Amino acid sequence: MYQVEASKALLKPRLWAGRAARLRVPRNVVMLGMVSLLTDVSSEMVATVLPLYLVFSLGASPLVFGAIDGTYGGAAALVQVASGFVSDRWRRPKGVAGLGYGLSAIGKVALVGAGNTIGGIGAIIAVDRVGKGIRTAPRDALISLSSAKDRLATSFGVHRAMDSVGAMLGPLVAFGILFVAPARFDAVFVVSTLFAVLGLAVLILNVDGRPQRLRRAERDEAAPDDDKAAPSFRAALGLVTAPRFAPVLLAAGLLSVASVSDAMIYVGLQRNLDFDPAVFPLLYVMTAIVFMGLAIPFGQLADRIGKVPVLLGGQALLFVTYGVLMMGSVGYGALVLCLLALGGYFAATEGVLTALAGTVLPEKLQASGIGLLITVTSLGRLASSLAFGGLWFAIGLQSAVICFVAALALAMMLAAPLLLRAQRASLDG
Repeated sequence: MYQVEASKALLKPRLWAGRAARLRVPRNVVMLGMVSLLTDVSSEMVATVLPLYLVFSLGASPLVFGAIDGTYGGAAALVQVASGFVSDRWRRPKGVAGLGYGLSAIGKVALVGAGNTIGGIGAIIAVDRVGKGIRTAPRDALISLSSAKDRLATSFGVHRAMDSVGAMLGPLVAFGILFVAPARFDAVFVVSTLFAVLGLAVLILNVDGRPQRLRRAERDEAAPDDDKAAPSFRAALGLVTAPRFAPVLLAAGLLSVASVSDAMIYVGLQRNLDFDPAVFPLLYVMTAIVFMGLAIPFGQLADRIGKVPVLLGGQALLFVTYGVLMMGSVGYGALVLCLLALGGYFAATEGVLTALAGTVLPEKLQASGIGLLITVTSLGRLASSLAFGGLWFAIGLQSAVICFVAALALAMMLAAPLLLRAQRASLDG
């Protein structure tokens, strides 16, 4: 008993809890942020060494790396909808999320024995991303159900800021390990596993799996002769055509297809600047620092002026990143500008888009709807990575970027009225 209580005290994030209290963010959001922080240290340790390992050590082509990078983001799409529905059906978002966190931890262990086979690494990455796919929708549903609707973007901003701390620390830990022990990728994978297990422990010990809005929804939907009016799978799939939510799905798909992944951007920057591949993980650190600094202010701004202007402004920052990639030779000033824009893009879009979805989704289908949203964006990013890698291989980096500049401009023009329609629906409802 003493050990359990001591563990809870040790894992309590006092600094973030105090700051969150001033922002009027619920404790559950802070605890979920701590889970994501620790898990992201684990995930980003692996994510930041994969380009270094695959492209620079194993000699994978941009097309092969694009396929694996797309798998890293797209494999989760296989289980997003199912995990969200199971979470809603059982009213156990914490349990479903815990399963996903545990599966990802197992995937990290398996990387140690993968050896130098690109196929084996790709398969293990798919398993790890399936774990992420299982956990993300119920985790974000817990954040949404723990928060007031008019404070959703701020809550997601706090969560994403804490998440970005892990994204910042993960590359630093990986860089430190490889600096002390060059090419010891197995050591990176072992330390990554330890952080994954610690994040799972925080979830089990500190997160309330039945927040107030979820309990209230159960009471309101329970009929005298009905159990708890659990949602059906048909109702979950019906969200695809729901007048309030379908515009968000379509807009998210359009924007994700036109957005080049950060890993592909970093590889392009390295090719243009020709810096030492050993410092490659530090690109992730710079982006994460910007993300961490801007996620909360952008979330507060979105709650104040509306989520769509902030979301579209964040998408527009990608044009700066694309502009740097189109340069034949990149200086360090342009590199810093590119990373600033990329971090701002993530801060203004990731949490804000989920918050917008949370305002138009019914409480009983929060996880299912968020699962659908993540599925659409994951599939879009998979298509984006494959298309960008293929174009780079066929016509060169600069020409591939020009194609994506045109695609992003078209996607924003089509997505803007859809997002505005969803925002009006959230205000009306």
